[in-house]
Amino acid sequence: MQFVHGLFLDFAEDLPYTVFHSIPENDSGGHIHGNRKEDLSQCRKSRLRHILRMPQEVYSASGIVVNGRRLKSFVFTTDLAIIRNCDADAVFAVYPFTPQQAISHAIIQASYIPVFCGVGGGTTKGMRTLQLAQDVEGQGAMGVVLNSPISDLNLLAVSRVVDIPVIITVTKADTDIQARLDAGASILNVACSTETPQVVRRIREQFPDIPIIASGGKTGESIAETIAAGANAITYTPPAPAVLFKEMMEKYRE
Repeated sequence: MQFVHGLFLDFAEDLPYTVFHSIPENDSGGHIHGNRKEDLSQCRKSRLRHILRMPQEVYSASGIVVNGRRLKSFVFTTDLAIIRNCDADAVFAVYPFTPQQAISHAIIQASYIPVFCGVGGGTTKGMRTLQLAQDVEGQGAMGVVLNSPISDLNLLAVSRVVDIPVIITVTKADTDIQARLDAGASILNVACSTETPQVVRRIREQFPDIPIIASGGKTGESIAETIAAGANAITYTPPAPAVLFKEMMEKYRE
């Protein structure tokens, strides 16, 4: 039996921590063989004739298995039109404003793929992060995302009040990863701009089994480099709807 570097998150009620297991390549979501995407039958008569496709390089990632789903691509957006018309495995619903239940509720209700919701960590801290985390869990979020400025104590408090994965964002190379894990982080989200591959590689050397999501950049080459460095999954920031619509209009004018 061949194994890949995918990880299964198993939350046991009687354990205060997350247990990680390796997953066989042919297990749940194992439709990816090696570095190629398996040729699957597709419905050619779907009304969704035009969708936003994730870069093919994403499929070489091993993925992170959460609740039986192997997730390789996370679309980084809160735009419902993109969420409803893309082939990403999950949504990374993080935005630069104070998190609001109305927004998370709308995204979770409209999305047909799992949603990981931002619940603060930067300008939003303390008790509000706990309330937001509990709210989005109740709404059906698959996980919560906290931004890098949050304290270890606040991170620990959030991890204690929810029973879904807690993702902590890493934005600096000198982040104390062990402290983040000790505080209850289940998954790391590395977002260090152009230094992301280097930071991922350093973390992977020290923590070979921890699940890592990372920003892959704008090109296939940068995505492949990030995966080769040790990222299990990629966050992909799609073009703005205005850019996509401009491309479509240019084709109409031809």
